[in-house]
Amino acid sequence: MQLTNRSKVVSNKVQTAMEQLYLPGIIKGMLITGSHLFKRRATVKYPEETRPVAPVYRGWHVLKRDENGAERCTACGLCAVACPAEAITMESAERKKGEESLYREEKYAKTYEINMLRCIFCGLCEEACPKEAIFLTDRLVDTEYEREDFVYGKNKLVEKVDKRIDVSNRQTLEVANFKKLPGLKHNTVWEGKNLNKGNKH
Repeated sequence: MQLTNRSKVVSNKVQTAMEQLYLPGIIKGMLITGSHLFKRRATVKYPEETRPVAPVYRGWHVLKRDENGAERCTACGLCAVACPAEAITMESAERKKGEESLYREEKYAKTYEINMLRCIFCGLCEEACPKEAIFLTDRLVDTEYEREDFVYGKNKLVEKVDKRIDVSNRQTLEVANFKKLPGLKHNTVWEGKNLNKGNKH
């Protein structure tokens, strides 16, 4: 029973003496290989050379600091809950007296780890964060030889005080406009046009 009219008759063609030597096929293949020597290369010498990426490319995560250099993250766990790959784990701790310049809130992330092998770079973690503490940058994740080296801790995630990372392309327009309002902190509850000054996240 024939289901379609796209069937083809396969013939068992007898090879000639020249075809049995495979010389025509080898010569044809060498000509194709040789022709690529004179074409523009499709690869670059990374990391010396890099290709341009889109402004909204999602790569290596960063844990941001505030304008005073204190860590924004409060270890609330919303990013870990939002992560569909369950790649984020953290442990919270209470800020001690004298550590106000290190951590912005009374609770901070004692440990914060992201498994880069499990992460799918969807960006849900930065959308779930109420403190604007985590963003995905345009940096590429380093290559490693061991699996445990792909588990990034705070030493690889928290930005340096003297080397800030620009994430303005990742911030929403609503947040950018909200931060321009004088006399208001960025973590005040935002509900449309109503600003509840007394409530905190």
